[in-house]
Amino acid sequence: MDSNTQSCENPEISSTEEQSQSQSQVSRSPFATASLSLSFLPTTLPTQFFVHPKILSLFASQSPTKVKVPTQASSLSSLSLSSTSPSPSKYSFKSTFANNPLQSPLSLAPRRPLDPSNGAAIRRASIVWFRNDLRVHDNECLNMANNESMSVLPVYCFDPRDYGKSSSGFDKTGPYRATFLVESVSDLRKNLQARGSDLVVRIGKPESVLVELAKAIGADAVYAHREVSHDEVKAEEKIEAAMKEEGVEVKYFWGSTLFHVDDLPFKLEDMPSNYGGFKEKVKGLEIRKTIEALDQMKGMPSGGDVDTGDIPSLTDLGLNPTATMAQDGRQSVTATMAGGENEALQRLNKFAAECQAQPYKGSKDCSRDSIYGANFSCKISPWLAMGCLSPRFMFDELKKTANRTISATSKRNDDSSGSPGTQMNWLMFELLWRDFFRFITKKYSCAKVGTAPATACTGALA
Repeated sequence: MDSNTQSCENPEISSTEEQSQSQSQVSRSPFATASLSLSFLPTTLPTQFFVHPKILSLFASQSPTKVKVPTQASSLSSLSLSSTSPSPSKYSFKSTFANNPLQSPLSLAPRRPLDPSNGAAIRRASIVWFRNDLRVHDNECLNMANNESMSVLPVYCFDPRDYGKSSSGFDKTGPYRATFLVESVSDLRKNLQARGSDLVVRIGKPESVLVELAKAIGADAVYAHREVSHDEVKAEEKIEAAMKEEGVEVKYFWGSTLFHVDDLPFKLEDMPSNYGGFKEKVKGLEIRKTIEALDQMKGMPSGGDVDTGDIPSLTDLGLNPTATMAQDGRQSVTATMAGGENEALQRLNKFAAECQAQPYKGSKDCSRDSIYGANFSCKISPWLAMGCLSPRFMFDELKKTANRTISATSKRNDDSSGSPGTQMNWLMFELLWRDFFRFITKKYSCAKVGTAPATACTGALA
């Protein structure tokens, strides 16, 4: 009978011979080595490995020569055991797994995604820290957190350091601006609630409030938009330091300008210090597409029992409510401007309708009769400053209006009117100035950059 056949039919004889051979090898050398190859059998093992008769009897109903093993064996191509102890009486063994398709050790703990674009990379809970981006449309920060997380906790902090008196004796945040901000935060909460979420509001330092909330809900990451001023950049550094100690990732995004900072044809530290140079550099630069608002958001984290909090009043912020009233008891014109995303979109629609109803009829060099009316202003800057309105969204909406106006003008074939496309030229001119000031502020808010002054007026109209 063939020896191979005999060993397969009688596994006990084969296993006994193998044990005697291995024992003789160990007695001759203090270093023992055993090697087992599984590459020839990805999901099954011969029954020789189960040398005990009782173990063999458990698998009698299955194949007489093969037995199923856990599926983890399919990921193993070689297993080697080697002793490295110099003493014959002490043995230490080392296992090596080659060609493992998992590419990383198995872990029972939740895995944090290394690649957010991976569909399987889902965070347990995330915090969205709202700052000067009080909107749900064109909000990359909010959208990414919603896509990458099982639950999202939107948060806004009224930082006490932003209120009170400055070193020169003036209010850091006046009553009019504070009122506008409170209304914008209240409107943001309503928009989030309409999408199945909510907004947590706190009065306190973000580096303390966010850490407390992250611990309460077991957050994996904090999502936020970057800002440009010195104090805002310092706040970001404090947040990063506090979250690093807690093992929470901080992910920043850019969403406050028409052009994205990553799309600029130069490094921020090399940005021209005059508007003319900046305008030439970004000529022909493509504007990113507007991000649509979410129809439905992930729910709030169930753990932690977090209270959403109340929207503060001016008194809560240390301001005098009567300061917004005129001496005759009536509110000023500024006080009648309601804050919030909904108000911003209504004003934009109204402004777009005015642009379409009154096409440009001035000279082609835009020297008079601009689309901005008598005051040469679209009066939307407060909502842009608070982030209630995205500059990209504003540009896209007015671009649609300009295209409709151009189409209507071409049908009328009215040669007496000027080019309606100059409406977009005026809009681009204003938004470019806004971009320039934000980028130049960001450049010089970094401590590593020199202190050369920016000259906005030099070559501004070149």
